[in-house]
Amino acid sequence: MKIYTKTGDAGTTSLIGGERVKKHDLRVEAYGTVDELTAFIALLTDTLVEDERSESMCEELYHIESQLMSVAALLAIGKGGEGKVVPISEERIKQLEEAIDRMQSELPEITKFTIPGGHRAVSLCHVCRTVCRRAERAALRAGEVCEVDNSATIYLNRLSDYFYTLGRLLTERLRIEEHLWIP
Repeated sequence: MKIYTKTGDAGTTSLIGGERVKKHDLRVEAYGTVDELTAFIALLTDTLVEDERSESMCEELYHIESQLMSVAALLAIGKGGEGKVVPISEERIKQLEEAIDRMQSELPEITKFTIPGGHRAVSLCHVCRTVCRRAERAALRAGEVCEVDNSATIYLNRLSDYFYTLGRLLTERLRIEEHLWIP
């Protein structure tokens, strides 16, 4: 099978179910941003994989990438595609919450905003967090004009919190000074 189909040359693409839409359709924007997030997570994982202390983090990130494929599929459902993609389970969302709680238990409390940076992996966590927030906003915009499974936006919301917390945890474990915003 060839990688190119030429079916998108006129600026349209197919959603799950066969519906053709413009490539700037809100659903395409949403799942495209999720795809971008997945690529940044891969870069973060590739950065962490070199450190044996990060093995469990990498496994968790691989699992998250897999879940994001499901989120993207949920956002790509068009007419005729209803019921073809399984929603993100409450269990998967709970797993993210438990991971956040586990990481937070190792961190000192803060009352100010965190300024990203200090190490490549920490900065990549913040890139993932911000792209995740953009994906969530895109999914919410799409949900205003067509049906979007609620589990996709809930997962994205928790995931951005996960990346914020992971960035703080890496700052702590790598013994990097955490910079807080002091106006």
